Amino acid sequence: MPLLIVAIGIVALLLLIMGLKLNTFVSLIIVSFGVALALGMPFDDIVKTIEQGLGGTLGHIALIFGLGAMLGKLIADSGGAQRIAMTLVNKFGEKNIQWAVVIASFIIGVALFFEVGLVLLIPIVFAISRELKISILYLGIPMTAALSVTHGFLPPHPGPTAIAGELGANIGEVLLYGIIVAIPTVLLAGPLFTKLAKKIVPQSFEKMGSIASLGEQKTFKLEETPAFGISVFTAMLPVIIMSISTVITLIQETMGLADNSFLAAIRLIGNASTSMVISLLVAIYTMGIARKIPIKQVMD
Repeated sequence: MPLLIVAIGIVALLLLIMGLKLNTFVSLIIVSFGVALALGMPFDDIVKTIEQGLGGTLGHIALIFGLGAMLGKLIADSGGAQRIAMTLVNKFGEKNIQWAVVIASFIIGVALFFEVGLVLLIPIVFAISRELKISILYLGIPMTAALSVTHGFLPPHPGPTAIAGELGANIGEVLLYGIIVAIPTVLLAGPLFTKLAKKIVPQSFEKMGSIASLGEQKTFKLEETPAFGISVFTAMLPVIIMSISTVITLIQETMGLADNSFLAAIRLIGNASTSMVISLLVAIYTMGIARKIPIKQVMD
């Protein structure tokens, strides 16, 4: 019966969000009250339980993806993401353009939330498709596959970060395993699926579409953007820090090394929240101060 009540609660949640177009957060609170009442929870405990659940979840993830949102914004608004995309496109050339889009989207997807990466990359993909006279879907499907997978599998994105917190999983290990699973998933859902889709619905690949609904897009002259190397380094820094810390910790556990101050410091630096603070401070310098952008503008 409890499972059935929870299942009904999930259906009710979907109806409120998708059917009645109610705000997601408001819908979650309403359904939480409904499920609590249906489960027979004492009236005095309902609000307290919802507050504790909300506070406990936010306590673990708010720092991580709050800082992650700031990091992504700096990389996007400085032109770093555009530099990554255009450099890879130019390097790979017309023949391997699809792979250039996949790699660029994956790197950008690590640092930027899905919707930010999507809005940023769509104009670039449209421009490339027009210039090379190829289908927008030929590039669009691999792009969204890479952005979706990084957003769904890799911390510091909200979903995997929240799940890791709920299950008590080490975020560094979640990140390493996430990358291992993400790479073949992107290949299957991106370039390989595009070939299959083109055979099943070839007419879809003849449409060019329009990006007018996105409104005015922020574009940069390539010479005004940060260098490719520093843009990639800044975007990938949280992954680099957490991965190094996790690998060192795994080596310690495997070899049975005694704990010490150095290893404790490594774990502190490799903690998801700490690594996001460090990465944000680096981004403030590389994407802003180093490019002679006033600190007040960077903070805005």
